[in-house]
Amino acid sequence: MWEYADTDLQRLDSSAMAPSRKFFVGGNWKMNGQKQNLGELIGTLNAAKVPADTEVVCAPPTAYIDFAQAEARSQDCCGCTELLQKRRYVFGESDELIGQKVAHALAEGLGVIACIGEKLDEREPGITEKAVFEQTKVIVDNVKDWSKVVLAYKPVWAIGTGKTATPQQAQEVHKKL
Repeated sequence: MWEYADTDLQRLDSSAMAPSRKFFVGGNWKMNGQKQNLGELIGTLNAAKVPADTEVVCAPPTAYIDFAQAEARSQDCCGCTELLQKRRYVFGESDELIGQKVAHALAEGLGVIACIGEKLDEREPGITEKAVFEQTKVIVDNVKDWSKVVLAYKPVWAIGTGKTATPQQAQEVHKKL
């Protein structure tokens, strides 16, 4: 149920990020769970001791945004201020369109979680770096202030396939980025 927008990239080279940037943990609940289950999860998050330099963002199912915002401690969890962009493979949206959507969301005052990641037919021949760089470039070209943007590496080949990306594989991509 949780997907992490891993910010170890920030910790690898903090000079590339704004010095005031908080550590970020994001959870995308997709369409998982019923209201009772989500309430239990929010209760667990509310009770957690989160370091002051950590931003926790939850993306509940659209039907439960109001519920999540009402139940979550506002300093630790927010509902609809983040925009998840990972439609390139499902709906065939181009990298350029996703870059434009990032720019539009930022212009409207939203924060953005921009997802990048390669398919299996890009990973196996060793063109992961090329694939994620192309996706990232159009995002970079549309961002002036990175304080409201998180890049989330989400290898497409590991979503719903039974294959799992190792922490080492993710770190390799983060380091190259």
